[in-house]
Amino acid sequence: MPEFVRARSPEQKEQRMNEIKIAVDTLFSEKPYHEITITTIADKLNWTRANLYQYISTKEEIFLEICADKRDFYYDSLKAAFPPNCGYSVEVFAEVWSGILNAHKDFLHYSDILSTIVETNVSVERLASFKKRYYEKAFEVSDLLCSHLKISREDSYEMFLNIHYHAVGIGSICRWNPLIAEALAKENIAAPAIDFRENMKKYILMNLKSYTNA
Repeated sequence: MPEFVRARSPEQKEQRMNEIKIAVDTLFSEKPYHEITITTIADKLNWTRANLYQYISTKEEIFLEICADKRDFYYDSLKAAFPPNCGYSVEVFAEVWSGILNAHKDFLHYSDILSTIVETNVSVERLASFKKRYYEKAFEVSDLLCSHLKISREDSYEMFLNIHYHAVGIGSICRWNPLIAEALAKENIAAPAIDFRENMKKYILMNLKSYTNA
């Protein structure tokens, strides 16, 4: 194992945190959440647990940081896709938005455990910072939708939440889970196939038409 050198400067600390996030993100793409521990994270990094505890107190802290990064990337992608005065029809909105969600399934994977698991075991300071950034970014997107679709801010935010949580749920159903696959096979159940992007396009279009009365 290479000798661990503790970060001293802010730049070195940021580099260490990025290394931790990359390791955890890789693990989460391979294992269910409950199989990821401080020990498995440290092993992935070739660090000791003591080394890792110099940067995080709980695994939820790093999951929160990764979720924030992926959330910001998703929100920024939405803002870039719907520039001011784009004049898109609701059909085009649905097509583009569903494509962006399809490209950000990793964010939905983290969102699936955010409120029930991750946010329950972090410090109030970390959670406050996360929530502050969330509402800043969410309201930016909400205001953008409000301007494009000519609906109230309240309706645009509500619609934004509807679409997000539907995507989280459908994304969870579509995600391959070997345990679920084994359980279905045991009972000879052939679950209907779901096309995530097509499902989201239809759902987004339904919401857009409902809120704009188009």
